[in-house]
Amino acid sequence: MVIRLSRKSGRNRASLMIELLAAMAILVGVAIPLAWSLSSERRLARALYQRAVAMEIIDGEMEVVVAGEWRAYAQGRHEYPVRALSATNLPPGGFYLTVEPKVVRLEWQPTAKQHGGPLQREAHLP
Repeated sequence: MVIRLSRKSGRNRASLMIELLAAMAILVGVAIPLAWSLSSERRLARALYQRAVAMEIIDGEMEVVVAGEWRAYAQGRHEYPVRALSATNLPPGGFYLTVEPKVVRLEWQPTAKQHGGPLQREAHLP
């Protein structure tokens, strides 16, 4: 048994294929920028969260330092151990205390980029 297709059904198939390709092109043209945008928003949200955590830790530890803990350190830059459990939410990096004659500075320095960036607080001593 032989089934012959008319010319009209061949044209219908061709127009359906063209419509399908156009729909796929529109979908890809919208989906790729949307996926990239969502990915960059996620990275930004994580960096802002890590920056907020580091800022809270620095503010709390700076109160302790200014209250008198700075006397336990000689002049210069020292690695500063933090007591906050939230420091586990930070990327690799370190807290550093710099003691100068009239100024103490506590800073967070991440080793990886795009993780909130460095932060510092400074206090003038009496």
